[in-house]
Amino acid sequence: GGVGTYGVQIAKILGARVTGVCSGRNRELVTSLGADRVIDYTTVDVTGLDETFDVIFDAVGNLDFAQCRPILAAKGTFITIVPSVRKILLGLISSFLPGKKFRFTSVRPRGEDLLWLLEQVEAKKIRVVLDRTYPLTQAQKAHEYMEKGHARGKVVLTL
Repeated sequence: GGVGTYGVQIAKILGARVTGVCSGRNRELVTSLGADRVIDYTTVDVTGLDETFDVIFDAVGNLDFAQCRPILAAKGTFITIVPSVRKILLGLISSFLPGKKFRFTSVRPRGEDLLWLLEQVEAKKIRVVLDRTYPLTQAQKAHEYMEKGHARGKVVLTL
């Protein structure tokens, strides 16, 4: 949990205009993280909007490149963090074609990136959003909660 909360904040630090897509219960949270606009996916089909986006960052895995192509700018990029063989192949294929791109990304921690994140947290430019804590003995319960896909930030195990 937390990829989306960090994504909004990092995008703002890098100068992006951010449209957050979340349920209505998360509207206030996403706005407080810096989103310029929030769309409630329970009432609006984001793939049917009459506008385009330079980047679509799917931090949950519930969007599809094909569905999002109409709302991607001519040289826009769709990015997902949820892997599948199909998605990785799409990324490879789109890299050889002109126009809209599909990218899959995963985390490869690098010291300088972690240091940059720490600096942003210390400067209060990035806020760590903590959803829940569980004792280590309830790790399974914490994992089950995370798998439901409704965490609103980090879920932490305490020792």
